[in-house]
Amino acid sequence: MLLILFVALVGSCIVPLVARIMGKGAGLVVALFPFGLLGAFIALAPVIERGWVRSESWRWAPSLGLDVTLRLDGFSFLFCLLITAIGGLVTIYSGGYLTNRSRPDRSRFLTLILLFMTAMLGSVLADNMLVLIVFWEATSVLSFLLIGFDGRSARARRAAIMALQVTAGGGLALVAATVMIGHVLGSYSLSGAIDRAPEILASPLAAPIIIGILIAAFTKSAQFPFHFWLPNAMQAPTPASSYLHSATMVKLGIYLLARFEPLVAGIWWGRTVLITVACITMLIAATQALRAESFKAALAYSTIASLGILVLLVGLDGPAATVAMIGFLLAHALYKAALFFCAGSVLHSTGLGSLRALGGLRKSLPLTALACTGASLSMAGIPPFLGFISKEFLFEAQLESSWELIPLAIAVLVNAVMVGVAAVITLKPFFLKADHPIEIEHPESLSVAVPPLLLSLAGLVISLEPDWITRVAIRPAVAAVYRQPVKVDVAVWHGLTPMLALSAVVVAIGFVIVRYWRPIHLRLRRQGGFERFGIERMWERLLRTLLRASAALTRLVEHGDLRRYLATTIGVIAALVIATWWRIGAAPRIVIGDRPMLGDILVTLTGVAGALAAARAKNLLTAMVAVGLTGFAVAITFMTNGAPDLAITQFAVEALIVVLLTALLLIVPLSVKSTRSGSQRRTDGIIAASFGMVMFVTLLDMAAVQNATPAADWFGQMSYIAGQGHNVVNVILVDFRGFDTLGETAVIAIAALLAGSLLGVRPGKRDGDDAGQPVHYSFAAASGPLFVLLLVASIVILWRGHDQPGGGFVGGLAAALAFAILSLARGVRSAERTLRAQPSTLVGAGLVLAIVSGLPGMMGGQAFMTQLWTEPYGWVPKLSTTISFDLGVYMVVVGAVLAFLFGLQREAAR
Repeated sequence: MLLILFVALVGSCIVPLVARIMGKGAGLVVALFPFGLLGAFIALAPVIERGWVRSESWRWAPSLGLDVTLRLDGFSFLFCLLITAIGGLVTIYSGGYLTNRSRPDRSRFLTLILLFMTAMLGSVLADNMLVLIVFWEATSVLSFLLIGFDGRSARARRAAIMALQVTAGGGLALVAATVMIGHVLGSYSLSGAIDRAPEILASPLAAPIIIGILIAAFTKSAQFPFHFWLPNAMQAPTPASSYLHSATMVKLGIYLLARFEPLVAGIWWGRTVLITVACITMLIAATQALRAESFKAALAYSTIASLGILVLLVGLDGPAATVAMIGFLLAHALYKAALFFCAGSVLHSTGLGSLRALGGLRKSLPLTALACTGASLSMAGIPPFLGFISKEFLFEAQLESSWELIPLAIAVLVNAVMVGVAAVITLKPFFLKADHPIEIEHPESLSVAVPPLLLSLAGLVISLEPDWITRVAIRPAVAAVYRQPVKVDVAVWHGLTPMLALSAVVVAIGFVIVRYWRPIHLRLRRQGGFERFGIERMWERLLRTLLRASAALTRLVEHGDLRRYLATTIGVIAALVIATWWRIGAAPRIVIGDRPMLGDILVTLTGVAGALAAARAKNLLTAMVAVGLTGFAVAITFMTNGAPDLAITQFAVEALIVVLLTALLLIVPLSVKSTRSGSQRRTDGIIAASFGMVMFVTLLDMAAVQNATPAADWFGQMSYIAGQGHNVVNVILVDFRGFDTLGETAVIAIAALLAGSLLGVRPGKRDGDDAGQPVHYSFAAASGPLFVLLLVASIVILWRGHDQPGGGFVGGLAAALAFAILSLARGVRSAERTLRAQPSTLVGAGLVLAIVSGLPGMMGGQAFMTQLWTEPYGWVPKLSTTISFDLGVYMVVVGAVLAFLFGLQREAAR
């Protein structure tokens, strides 16, 4: 199964490229891929038929509970058959439906459909709930992309965003429930959580877990009050609607509820919530179906009602309810996908979506009319179609359950409305006369007519010859959900039973609804309260309120005043430190140490003088020199206290800051009028002095205590043994904590790319715009030797970093300083010609190199970013993948600094 899922993922990205090469036949060729996956699952049918469970696992990060565990039982097997079979028909249908689209558009659509198929397969096969969440949210994202496939349509964009907000929000509830399950059980296994349901129910987190699962399921399966997103999702191309919003994605919520039914039923209010929400959803959906004007809208609301029926069946107790749920799930997937196909064929051929404008299409679209008739008969529950058998299962489950007759009465009424909807969506477009002549824009083709015909035929064949599907899919699925074998009798005739009588009542009421459809429809359309008080309106008002509140909060917090940001930050830090002292009731510990050396005193006074001068500076040039003086004093302090790596880094940073600020000074004026009043400056001084004093006393307190340093001792001992290096700092950065360093490097790379996009070359620039500013002759003459000297020094620093002070980061700073001097002296163009690559290219190549350096260790069976070493004999030095990692960091740092510098210089030239 891991192989099947991997093939599905890779194939979904590659196979649709056929649509870029082929024309009309691309859908047929691409369909071979999902049908091949269907064959792979059918090959596993003997395992499922015996009631066995097949499980495969790939251990990824077991210490974090991350393992890709797939589990195939009867229930997931039924879903896999539906996902791949209907997915194959959808690709065939898409090839004919999207004929008016360009080849790249067809390829993109088929890619999204197949990726969605893969996400669905992953969702129903995943046994690790963390993996389930990944695929669950992938279905939401892909649904968003498919609904908004026509990006130029404002309605499609609005519907896509709405669907993503609701379904992805429900996914967050599933994340919360999963985290709590892992906390209670110490495991993220889905099957384990079901087996250990009593442990979850006994914990104080039982109610929050169940609420999270219910919200996730209700949002995915469009249950009240989250049902409003599904009708809007009909803005998606019809193949996507038939696949996502009737046969597969909206069933994921049902899948989740059915899996966790033992847990939901174990709490006293669980079944009540399911049945209550289901009944409300069914009534709302049935009413809206009577009001619907378009073909797809009527199908959308009938789908919501059907999903309500499935939730109702999950909530009912007894084995008959499980049989009914599985039977109705299969029947609904077949006839509703077929009906959506038919709606799309009508829309594709006529360009009309309103039922009122349609009529008399049976001659122009004979195969579509036949398919729609068969699917509608199944939807209405007319024998001998599978829909009739599923309705009998439904009524049997309700009669045998312990619930009262109210859910049964609602089910009868809603199913009667479904009979009326099924009749109207078949009679009006195909068999009744149109009010106005209809022009056929696209004649019926086999690629759009055969898929719904096959699905309608499947609903008939399964009901007449149910043996194989019952043995390999329905009976194992029922056993997997009910957790013990259950007798399943799929047959059209069970004799004169109460279920048959209820079916007759449903059909009779349905015929009455059909007879009086127009007055019922018009009366409901005139009721304005449906729109005014609808959940969709409430949702939009809620979002508008949320946006206004967030905008007000943003204006309050992100005011753009740097001084206020700093004052708030340091004020809170100082307050927390003082409050901590106050709370523990202990005075700071201050120990008088050895008499300071004269050199230390001079360095300290120099740093303080620089800080005071920077605070009192009247122009930027003076402030730059003063800040640099303080920075160099700090670097000397590092150097004299046993931190040469920090010192070298600080020196390089200070030098680069001077260069960058020099480029900035070419843009901004050197001196400006003060924007702070005298009282404001005094307040600034008080805040700064208070914070400085608090931090000074805190550092004295920390220095007064000799704490144990087990981590430092361990790194010092293992630096050469495990990392083959004497420079402990560098070994920690590239080996012990290499993954952290990779993350920090990625942050630098992202910042560089953003800088490049904001400060990059603009269209229409003339040659010479980037010429360097006039500089002194001595600086211009010395820039060449300085460049060579700094570049050679950077390479030496890079190479020696594992054993002596240095490394990729410091070496990159030195190399960037070399190019910065060249750029200031001779201009950006000269520096770019010498660099021979764009800074963004350097950043990307460096990041890739840093990532690739961690792969050899992983391929050897160790963790990612585990570095490998070899020590050849003779004069050849020891070699390691760490040099590749350091080189990648080196390139990223060089590219990032130059992206900023070149951009600032171009801005100065403008």
